[in-house]
Amino acid sequence: MLRPGLFAFAAASAFLGAALYINLVEQPARLQLDSSSSLREWTPSYRRGLLMLAGLATLSAILAYAEYARSGDVRWTIGGTLLVASWLYAYFVMGPVSNLLYDSRAPASAVRELMREWGLLEWGQTAIGLGAWVVFVWTLAKPG
Repeated sequence: MLRPGLFAFAAASAFLGAALYINLVEQPARLQLDSSSSLREWTPSYRRGLLMLAGLATLSAILAYAEYARSGDVRWTIGGTLLVASWLYAYFVMGPVSNLLYDSRAPASAVRELMREWGLLEWGQTAIGLGAWVVFVWTLAKPG
């Protein structure tokens, strides 16, 4: 029997892994660069990462809702809704800082500080992914 919840869990795991990679690998490497190089690297990387995380969150949420429809276990909706929240977090929390980074008129010192702030905010995406992942593990480990 096909279980969309397993695929929701896989997509949530990929989301969490990608968010951790950004925090533990990309961002520290980016902060080693000078301000203009850091910004030049961040711009295309951010666009690709945003699309990837949004896509994984959407896929996982849809599959989690499908699993809820199949099983009736509300924990699937909790995990799926957490991942949908990553869109809101990216738009309302990270968006203002990202928009300031896109503004190429910012002085180098401001770019450096904004890049650090953006990196700290990115941990929120990781926390959202971890929260959904934990809910899915709980649901899979102790079926309702």
